[in-house]
Amino acid sequence: MRPPAQPTSPDAGADAVAVDADRLRAVGREAGLVAVGVTGVEPFTEARRALEERRDAGLHGGMQFTYRNPARSTEPARLLAGARSLVVGALPYPGGPVESPARRPAGLVARYATDDHYATLRAALGRMADVLRDGGHRTRVVADDNGLVDRAAAVRAGVGWPGKNANVLVPGHGSWVVLGAVVTDAELDHDPPVPDGCGSCRRCLDGCPTGAIVGPGIVDARRCLAWLVQAEGSFPSEHRRALGARIYGCDDCQEVCPPSRRGPEGATPVGAEVSWVDLVAVLDAADEELMARHGRWYVPRRDPRYLRRNAVVALGNVADPDDEEVLGRLRGLAAGTDAMLAEHARWALEELAERRADAPGGEGAGA
Repeated sequence: MRPPAQPTSPDAGADAVAVDADRLRAVGREAGLVAVGVTGVEPFTEARRALEERRDAGLHGGMQFTYRNPARSTEPARLLAGARSLVVGALPYPGGPVESPARRPAGLVARYATDDHYATLRAALGRMADVLRDGGHRTRVVADDNGLVDRAAAVRAGVGWPGKNANVLVPGHGSWVVLGAVVTDAELDHDPPVPDGCGSCRRCLDGCPTGAIVGPGIVDARRCLAWLVQAEGSFPSEHRRALGARIYGCDDCQEVCPPSRRGPEGATPVGAEVSWVDLVAVLDAADEELMARHGRWYVPRRDPRYLRRNAVVALGNVADPDDEEVLGRLRGLAAGTDAMLAEHARWALEELAERRADAPGGEGAGA
């Protein structure tokens, strides 16, 4: 997570003038945003209550982010002295079919993490902030920041509706977007909310590989693969097979979502060179090399061992059980001094041995 951007001030003595919200929307769209909405900075009381209730019930699974301090993350007025408005933007990213990896075994990367989409988002939000500053207003850009419940802000600003998978769905685009906002002291006209577009559909609830979506819009992080690959400690044994080839993130609840599939992002293929990671290379790389490659991902305590942990579990799921290169790496880890990696390597070796035995002509054939 990057440190939050600092507020910016107009030139000393500048007189603030009214800024046309339509101009802000036009600038945002020119910068690549597919939706821009405006709302006030009143506290998100429902979001705060939900965060506190789910945290108290353990559904956060140790996740911090906006759970860390719900009182702060649900009061956008704290982000900027004199704040009056939030200008919320949604930047799309490709969410279509993933090309097959050039080499196996490979680990799958969630679509949002295939590039630094948040850097592009910040730049687009910054363009709108420039317009506000030119009008003599103070601004602060907030994106991928635990200081603001960005999904609640996007819903109230009319950027999209709250999906049952807990993502914001933007009309015509679905949930293949990253969200951020410009906090400003400008008084702007507010946008109305977007009507619900999910109806009776429950494909995301039924399609979650671990049943982590326990109710419409409610995710139990203790089962969510997208969180578990970022969580500290041992990867829960009951969810290791469900991880499949994933090494970072999970897109299943978006892939089955009709509005997300119908949008242009849902049809845009994602190249193999960014969607897949060589799992053996993850085990072989030095710490510095791993963090140089994948340091913009959220890695617990910035410890590359967690990337290796995820790679080991993925190898247990997708590697050829007769691949001696893979078996050699796993045996080395299983016999090593790193207790966490050794435990996961033993599990992976057992999984591969079971698949070998179950294969036609394998040890268990005819049993």
